[in-house]
Amino acid sequence: MSERWLSIIGIGDDGRAGLSPAAIALVEQADLVIGGRRHLDLFGPTTGEQRVWPVPLDAALPELLARRGQPVAILASGDPFWFGAGVTICRAIPADEILSVPSPSSISLAANRLGWALQETAVLGLNMRGLVPLIRRHLHHGRKIIGLSLNASTPSEVAALLTSHGFGPSRLTVLEALGGPRERRRTATAARFDLDTIDPLNIVAVEVVAGPDAQPMAWVAGLPDTFFENDGQLTKREIRAITLSSLAPSPGELLLDLGTGSGSVAIEWLLAHPANRAIAIERNPDRAARANRNAISLGVPNLDVRLGSAPDALAELPSPDAIFIGGGATADTLDLAWSLLKSGGRVVVNSVTLETEAMLLAARSRYGGSLTRVSIERADAVGTRTGWRAAMPVVQWVAWKNRGPS
Repeated sequence: MSERWLSIIGIGDDGRAGLSPAAIALVEQADLVIGGRRHLDLFGPTTGEQRVWPVPLDAALPELLARRGQPVAILASGDPFWFGAGVTICRAIPADEILSVPSPSSISLAANRLGWALQETAVLGLNMRGLVPLIRRHLHHGRKIIGLSLNASTPSEVAALLTSHGFGPSRLTVLEALGGPRERRRTATAARFDLDTIDPLNIVAVEVVAGPDAQPMAWVAGLPDTFFENDGQLTKREIRAITLSSLAPSPGELLLDLGTGSGSVAIEWLLAHPANRAIAIERNPDRAARANRNAISLGVPNLDVRLGSAPDALAELPSPDAIFIGGGATADTLDLAWSLLKSGGRVVVNSVTLETEAMLLAARSRYGGSLTRVSIERADAVGTRTGWRAAMPVVQWVAWKNRGPS
């Protein structure tokens, strides 16, 4: 343990009294103790120098590295590696130089107060601005959600989101200042949420109840077209499901969506896994703004929408794992997309015009891959009767880079 010069001590709202003797000793032996103002006040006086953790947290890393080998202690909330500061610190300092002593997290305390099984509960970090929409995809009748709040406003924002999507009867429990003398628990439905003077340190727990007009989101590709605000520039549901299957998203991968339109494909790529990333390029400002609104509404506010067009908008972008082009492809764009792809990456292009189809035939000769023609017909009124109306057929080219036939 002599090499573990940096101690990260999880502290709860019960302060020093809730820490083990070993954790207290690590803090007392440190030359420098860093923590939020609240954490330092909860612990009390220390032998070593005290420093308030700067914002953003990364700003403290240079000083920590400058003290490498000297005893330093960091005070953090609860479990430092559960929506905590530990992950930030480990980006710069190897884990084998750190001794972490966690306390029960507020998430764990909330589950224990409610009697909920954590392994059966969706746990979300809503503790950064703009993250409340993350709850959207978890709104299914009977599900339970625990969210770590950003501030006193988070519970009312959650209630408003639930109500707007037809889940107003859902039961919200706000658990405040867990583990300390100010602990409090209160409950209200989303539609009638009227709790006030909420402590900024709170957890919001949701028992989801679907109302008659609820709009749950399926966990498979191909959301209803009506879920997306659009001006007609939309990859339709059935084609979108096939497209996502061809793009084959895996956790943590990056998609580049060229000409994103309403953002539907990039949004469903992000919905495939919370670690996924997507950059959506759109030259029309109205459509770019619309894609942003759709992303927020459907629970993936991390969609990175950029205004521009190829090739200029593609300069200095990270190499993607997958590229989707839904319309307006040119031979130069196809070649540029191929050059940007990582080895083992894939490109998917959808075409409805003969001119683009000819380009895809040429691209297949250069890069390989497969061509598929998809036709969709929908029942529609024909006078007083019903008949089939065919949508424009879509030709899809799929090619994997350096992986043989796809």
